[in-house]
Amino acid sequence: MTNKEIKALISLLDDPEIAPQIEERIQALGETIIPFLEESWEESLDPRQQQRLEDLIHDLQFDGLKQRLRVWRDSGGENLLEGMWLLNSYQYPDADLQALNRAIEQLRFEAWALLRPEMHPTDQVQVLNHVLFRVHKLGANTQNFHSPANSMLHLVLETKRGNPLTLCVIYLLVAQRLNLPIYGVNLPNLFVLTYQSQSQITEPFYINCYNRGLILSRTDIEHYVAQLNLSPNDIFYAPCSHLDIVRRALRNLVMSFEKLQEPAKATEVGKLLAILTDEITPPTDIDPTE
Repeated sequence: MTNKEIKALISLLDDPEIAPQIEERIQALGETIIPFLEESWEESLDPRQQQRLEDLIHDLQFDGLKQRLRVWRDSGGENLLEGMWLLNSYQYPDADLQALNRAIEQLRFEAWALLRPEMHPTDQVQVLNHVLFRVHKLGANTQNFHSPANSMLHLVLETKRGNPLTLCVIYLLVAQRLNLPIYGVNLPNLFVLTYQSQSQITEPFYINCYNRGLILSRTDIEHYVAQLNLSPNDIFYAPCSHLDIVRRALRNLVMSFEKLQEPAKATEVGKLLAILTDEITPPTDIDPTE
């Protein structure tokens, strides 16, 4: 369709008798029509028409997001930054992947400048702790734990406050670019990281990013699990996949919207989660203070 034809089609939304059919045709055109809908919104003085256009734009963006999430899943979900960016784009469709990439790269460079090949693994972790938690002052958002912003990576980087998962994701993305053997661990109620070197000289240990990179032993993790009255499970100690991490981030976002009594958004994020998982009762990050 030409630009003129698209604008003519959008103008037909003013006719309530044919508006439903016009909406179907517009949705069939996909996200490419969004700039035209935004232009019509700016030109309209009718609040009802503006709301109709806003709903159409959201539906088109949501359909596009679902498709991109399927592509990410089918590719193996290996690119963690892209997966978290896709989650960001639910609330912030204009979120810039390259801006996120540059922010992580800056953190990597600052840590790289302080690392030395001969450093012990715990000293390497202390370097990352210094850069992330002391220099850049990333930390736990204890005052507003259930805010959806805590699941938005670009907002966590801007505000310096996040939940256990997003703080771990930033840490993990930096560590991966430094070729450090650090991975995510799906603990109940708390997401942590593990350092698991191929060398048998260094025992695996764990990193609690919600507590400024506190180093934990396996015994500490065992005690934590016991306090929750749970039976030991291998997944509480072993690395999880990037797909697992994005699933958990989506579950956290569902919980956030439920806490805010926004069921429509919780339902939509649940549809995104359904693309990635068939699990029914997986872990989430619940407020440790509750």
